[in-house]
Amino acid sequence: MTCNYITTMEPKIFGRHDERTLAQMDRCMRVGSVIGGVLCADGHLGYAMPVGGVIAYEEHVSVSGVGFDIACGNMAAKLDLRLADIMADVPTLASDIARNISFGLGRSNAERVEHPLFDSPLWEDCPEIKHLKTMARDQLGTVGSGNHYVDLLADDKGFVWIGVHFGSRGLGHKTATTFLKLAGGKDGIDVDPAVLPQDSELGQKYLAGMTLAGEYAHAGREWVVERVRNLIGGTIVDEVHNHHNYAWRERHGDRELWVVRKGATPAFPGQRGFVGGSMGDDAVILAGIESEGAAASLYSTVHGAGRVMSRTEARGRFVRDPETGKKMRQPGRVRHDEMHQWLREKGVTLVGGGLDEAPQAYRRLPDVLAAHAGTVEIEHTLKPFAVVMAGPNEWDPYKD
Repeated sequence: MTCNYITTMEPKIFGRHDERTLAQMDRCMRVGSVIGGVLCADGHLGYAMPVGGVIAYEEHVSVSGVGFDIACGNMAAKLDLRLADIMADVPTLASDIARNISFGLGRSNAERVEHPLFDSPLWEDCPEIKHLKTMARDQLGTVGSGNHYVDLLADDKGFVWIGVHFGSRGLGHKTATTFLKLAGGKDGIDVDPAVLPQDSELGQKYLAGMTLAGEYAHAGREWVVERVRNLIGGTIVDEVHNHHNYAWRERHGDRELWVVRKGATPAFPGQRGFVGGSMGDDAVILAGIESEGAAASLYSTVHGAGRVMSRTEARGRFVRDPETGKKMRQPGRVRHDEMHQWLREKGVTLVGGGLDEAPQAYRRLPDVLAAHAGTVEIEHTLKPFAVVMAGPNEWDPYKD
């Protein structure tokens, strides 16, 4: 169901954004029991709510805001190995990761993964998705495509980190699709977000399904990180793990609120986050700090660098010749030679990936982090040296 409230408050805006993204954020501020909103500096258009958007509700949760890739997030794990220890093996390791981890549309894991979450009572609390259990079991530990990845990175002291980015796969996508329809919402860009009262039967079922998808995404990322660690060797000595598409019940001031983050990393004082750049740019481990700006951000920060061109703009699109009616490809705004030149200069080994994920399609992470100065602090800068993604021709509806 969609509930319309009138709010005169303006969202807190970090960075600069196009008019359509700002209009989308403004629309979200007017639907449901909104208390406040934030648009992070990596923001861009999303489905009904901008990626990089944060909305705090007094008594609602937004199905559209959490989005189709429920609990998409990042995990980074530091090993007690240095890049110098494995430098000669990097191309082989990247190929081994691609062979041992399933990337792409609707893939099943070649290895059956057992996990206690498949016995969770949440399946009974959300009967609308019980039939998805078999598919979810088959897909646990798969990465998907789009901007989802497995990265190998080195910190400022040369230690190796494993970084992964993906979410709840088909389970989250189908859960979101089911509840978007039940809530009377629309799938699209320029549409009102679908919100549910937290105390309603449908709202409670959605929260159960969202929580289950969150546990699923968390388990999948842990499995992939451990599988990659087995390939590389070494021991994990530090790790950071966050959702960035989720709804949390949080206290802000004297109020308990539902805070919905769509492509935004929670950053309460001392809370650590892993934020990736593009495939050819540095990533960071950061932590929230206490400040007036941090409170105004609803203790949220960026989840990545943020797109500056759509996937079709980056890789070109098919159009029909007006004379012959045949399909022809318009040139993209990024060329293969430009993308690979960027990666060579950065010393990055790439397996998979496509023009839609080229560094040129993204903002620069230091720029978006600069817009959030005074709200977070950087603990480590991580330089990627191997990036593994689905192939350029893979399309995946379960990406964020």
